[in-house]
Amino acid sequence: MQVNNISKSFVNRKKKKIEAVKNVSFECRSGEIYGLLGPNGAGKTTTLRIIATLLKPDSGAVIVNGLDNQKEPDKVRAMIGFLTSDMKVSGNLTGREFLRFFGQLNHLSEEKIEERTRMLVEMLDMADFIDRSPNKLSSGMKQKLSIAISLIHDPDVIIFDEPTNGLDIFASKVVTDFLKEMKRQQKTIIISTHIMSVAEKLCDQLGLIFNGQLVENDTIENILKKHEAAEIENVFFAYANSMGVIQNA
Repeated sequence: MQVNNISKSFVNRKKKKIEAVKNVSFECRSGEIYGLLGPNGAGKTTTLRIIATLLKPDSGAVIVNGLDNQKEPDKVRAMIGFLTSDMKVSGNLTGREFLRFFGQLNHLSEEKIEERTRMLVEMLDMADFIDRSPNKLSSGMKQKLSIAISLIHDPDVIIFDEPTNGLDIFASKVVTDFLKEMKRQQKTIIISTHIMSVAEKLCDQLGLIFNGQLVENDTIENILKKHEAAEIENVFFAYANSMGVIQNA
């Protein structure tokens, strides 16, 4: 996947133009995890939504498996599994029924839905709650179910927006182990996070993003070497201070 110089602006309530993403470019190959690391409001979610065809960029292009995601959006969507922070599961359907419903939306056969459901339930440790409705689930259980729903169609490209946000240490480990397994299966994986330990554990390539701009785009090892830093945290806060980014306590 190639993200080539994408930009996106919005007009706020005061009719002021806000540049959410400014000429962002990076590449993510199969069998790799690319991480966008930045504070809240840095442009991570906007970038992921552009890749997933939910937003149109003002300029630039995204190429997924050789296809332009704006020229052939339906084909690209079929290749992508997108977990957004806005995705909320609720209602009276059980987890299994949710997976069957979304499998049907993706034109899977009943046999394939059952096969994918069994695999995802096992990998995400959902056996104890897959036949319960979301209204009776913890936040960690709901996140696992949301992940399963987004991947029921076995996409080649996985895009997760803050996949461990709000999870306890046990649920976070299940999710990170799952992403590592998807990497072993040669999936192309892009995640956004503001949690540095998640980025350091998972990512082969890392993009540091502040105020819509990608200020670093390299391996963690190379970024640390460039800045003569021991941890990504040191690099992150050096950029935050230099760019006037104020973190709320």
